[in-house]
Amino acid sequence: MNTTFLKACKGEAVDYTPVWIMRQAGRYLPQYHTVRSKGSFLDLCKNPENAAEVTMQPVDFLGVDAAILFSDILVPLEKMGAPLEFREKQGPVFPTPIRDQAAVDQLGIPDPEDDLGYVMDTIRILRKELVGKVPLIGFSGAPFTLATYLIEGGSSKTFFHTKMMMYKNPALYHNLLDKITDCTIDYLKGQIVAGVQALQIFDSWVGVLAPCDFAEFALPYVQRIIKALKEVSKLPVIYFANNGGSLIDQSLTSGADVLGFDWRVRLDNVVRMVQGKVALQGNMEPLALFLPPDKLEKRIQMVLDEAKGARGHVFNLGHGIVPETDPEQAKLAVHLVHTLSRKTQ
Repeated sequence: MNTTFLKACKGEAVDYTPVWIMRQAGRYLPQYHTVRSKGSFLDLCKNPENAAEVTMQPVDFLGVDAAILFSDILVPLEKMGAPLEFREKQGPVFPTPIRDQAAVDQLGIPDPEDDLGYVMDTIRILRKELVGKVPLIGFSGAPFTLATYLIEGGSSKTFFHTKMMMYKNPALYHNLLDKITDCTIDYLKGQIVAGVQALQIFDSWVGVLAPCDFAEFALPYVQRIIKALKEVSKLPVIYFANNGGSLIDQSLTSGADVLGFDWRVRLDNVVRMVQGKVALQGNMEPLALFLPPDKLEKRIQMVLDEAKGARGHVFNLGHGIVPETDPEQAKLAVHLVHTLSRKTQ
């Protein structure tokens, strides 16, 4: 098996910089649409055979160094008892937002096998299909990010209801976060038992918080999750705090082995800040994949140069690949990362 990704996560020597792409199994691939046409997005997430198929597509087509489980960060929330819908041009919607203690009390803690067995079955299928290929990354959302969806009722630009709960009713907020955290710990432990070889925690919206609010309302829950995982496993854990350039020093205390970054920060500055305590992941602007090949090569080289001196580096985009991306450009990017990094390792 190609273990380059796992070695980089652990800060071990590698022959080249490994690469995978957030949302690499997705709408930019024609072969994904073939599978997706068989039902709704949630139907795809809940069908282990189809979810495994789309997980494998970028591994075979792009030549990436890791597969990431095809699912969605919100599926555990549905099993907690919060009805979930995916609406065209609107995205995920929770029709009944969680904004009082009675609603929090009604949420349960799902059993990974009994309630989310389709995710665990997908993992087991993938481990068989990935034999001799690359490692499998499992994942979850971070508690703050998950909570925003429940409180807002879906996506948000202002996160008004979330911040009002934080500031005006912190006890209610913390009660909700405690429950989400317990769910996430069980969910990720279930993924470990099913066979994932690394884990990523997505904190997609945490960049909307001031550093002092991150310290009080988000970071402690991430720390709790990672501490619980480390008690049962030595698998590398990646913490991706989107738009988290102002949170680097605090993110260092999360317990993660790898910190992921978006394109809003320079990795060479991060290298100096973290002082070899963690490996780094990132961080090319996703739309840079639309650059002509010569400029794309220069952009990739820039990221690789900025990451020099890191304890370990996993190349990735600074966020998910967009649906309009030419698959051949993504394939070229993976090739360039491998080729350019081999010259300097």
